[in-house]
Amino acid sequence: MINRHIKLLELVNTSGRIEVALLSEKLEVSQVTIRKDLVLLEEKGLLRREHGVAVMVSSDDISNRLAFNNELKRKIAVLAANLVKNGETVMIESGSCCALLAEELANNKRDVTIITNSAFIASYIRKCPNVKITLLGGDYQTESQVVVGPVTRKCIESFYVDKLFVGTDGFTEKAGFTGKNHMRTETVWAMSENANKVIILTESIKFSKQGVVAQFRANEVSTLITDNRIPEEIKNILLKNKVDVQTVCMD
Repeated sequence: MINRHIKLLELVNTSGRIEVALLSEKLEVSQVTIRKDLVLLEEKGLLRREHGVAVMVSSDDISNRLAFNNELKRKIAVLAANLVKNGETVMIESGSCCALLAEELANNKRDVTIITNSAFIASYIRKCPNVKITLLGGDYQTESQVVVGPVTRKCIESFYVDKLFVGTDGFTEKAGFTGKNHMRTETVWAMSENANKVIILTESIKFSKQGVVAQFRANEVSTLITDNRIPEEIKNILLKNKVDVQTVCMD
């Protein structure tokens, strides 16, 4: 995608629903160009067209989330990849930052094994020759393209790793890190039980939100990798709980 497409998707995802005329005004191109862009992006499954407007698709669709804040997420992924050594085995849960981390490891590390419950990640890096993928079994969630449930938990019991990389849907001082989907969050818990370190990858915008399911208390997380717009009060809470907070710069 070109830069205009990424900006267009950010506008659609921020508003949920936006008129073609307003997109044309904000992106400083003709409405004809915007309509052509929307056709292309709808074919990729990244948005939906209605009469005169563009509408975001499900927030669980990982292809859509990959396009949103892509450059920032890629920076987070590059920083996270520095924590992984050649020849290491890691667990990676689903999510857009996590998918970009998997791609970074597959392209720039040697002999890394990735254990994941994400069918999307397995497919996303399938052509990379320098990585081994172990895809866990379980009940398949079609929009997020992950496997969850008792079969997944049973599969996880066979593996022990030093690092688990996960995303999050929100954070508050009282609730800690939170998720939106109970089954996915249960799977993340199971993965964390067989990992020495939990490493969360997320943009700072998530710190203004709260999911509905408890994911991790702050003191259960080893490292947070995010951007430098993380609220100072949240950063201080995490530092008091001995979380290693690493940030990348937003443009």
